[in-house]
Amino acid sequence: MYLLYSVLLFIVLILIAPAYWVRLRFRRKERLHLRERLGWRLPVRPSGSPFIWIHAVSVGEVLSLQSFVRELKARFPEGTIGVSTLTGSGRRMAEEKMDAADLLFYVPFDFAGCVRRVLNRMRPDLLILAESEFWPRLLREAGRRGVPILLANGRISTTSGQRMRRLRAVMRIILRPVTRFLVQTDRDRSRLIDAGIDPVRIKVAGNLKCEVRLPLLSPEETARGQAELGARPEDRLLVAGSIHPGEEGPLLEAFRKARAAGRPVRLILAPRHPEKFQNLEKDFVSTGLVFARRSQPARETAWDVLILDTIGELARFYALADAAFIGGSLVPWGGQNLLEPAFYGKPVFFGPHMDNFASLAEAFVRDGAARVVRTPEDLEAMFAFADAADLAEMGRRARQTLESFSGASEKTLAAVESILSRAF
Repeated sequence: MYLLYSVLLFIVLILIAPAYWVRLRFRRKERLHLRERLGWRLPVRPSGSPFIWIHAVSVGEVLSLQSFVRELKARFPEGTIGVSTLTGSGRRMAEEKMDAADLLFYVPFDFAGCVRRVLNRMRPDLLILAESEFWPRLLREAGRRGVPILLANGRISTTSGQRMRRLRAVMRIILRPVTRFLVQTDRDRSRLIDAGIDPVRIKVAGNLKCEVRLPLLSPEETARGQAELGARPEDRLLVAGSIHPGEEGPLLEAFRKARAAGRPVRLILAPRHPEKFQNLEKDFVSTGLVFARRSQPARETAWDVLILDTIGELARFYALADAAFIGGSLVPWGGQNLLEPAFYGKPVFFGPHMDNFASLAEAFVRDGAARVVRTPEDLEAMFAFADAADLAEMGRRARQTLESFSGASEKTLAAVESILSRAF
């Protein structure tokens, strides 16, 4: 089975590697860091202290773990914490947000030789995987060395759960080395049990993403930030965060109608993958809307739509906004993180496809902290900002609902302490 997996993985890499390298090298001006991914060039692990290896694949996982990593370092100051990522954007976010991590490196390609070189070099005392990062070779080789493996903030989507259930016999083998599964919800626990995992190894610990710790802005700082963007006091700012292809059309059409009706609203559009929206202004020139980009010098003409095409600023823009729309939810992607705007007490809107955050989305809607937009009319009402008192109450409930989900970090830290106490 593992041989077949390695062959298939090799074929996939051969097929996609050239195009990926060209895009990375010439479009994004980034390096592939091939030697590091092959396990040849790695940071030096300090000797004489426990080493905890945390793998967070990309930006979302890094952001979800940043508070936990800070608390982990405070709990184990004598230990060394290494964080690996798969993507370049994840690595950059880790460099910016994970100041408590001692080492940062790229996760190795999931081939036996690459994984063995990294394990031989790093000699981890504990491997923590974020959300659903089940790399078969990494799990197998770590298990062979007796390295305890903890799944933190585990999340099993509907699609993944169905696939795992169909491949139940295979998944039981792949996931056998995992010591403990800490999952976000009872639904995630049920899906792992359906995949053949012993219920004793699974515990519902909550969602680490709910442990949001972001810089707060005073009313004066908020007003100053809005003014720097060129917004007038009467303007209402709506941030559409982590937008996926296919969502820009309905959003811009509803926004255009709100502007035509005289609503003093401006749209900040934050694509999940900015490179996929390079021609947005040209594609929607017929709308008559004035576009600007965050990455370009400010125009003298006031903008209607600001495209947030930079990395790491979305949370601050949620703080400056009057309301937030969560991307990946108008199309069947599964939704994106709704917790950052909730932290800032903003009314939250999203489409009907929030499968990736189903339990959270249901709780926010149930508590009156969020609203589902399904139709063009719903989107137009979102941009209307018709009832200021109602929106303010939504925002207050959003912050309140978020606070009710606290505690995941402490449960995860307790699991780490329990596992390490057995290892030493």
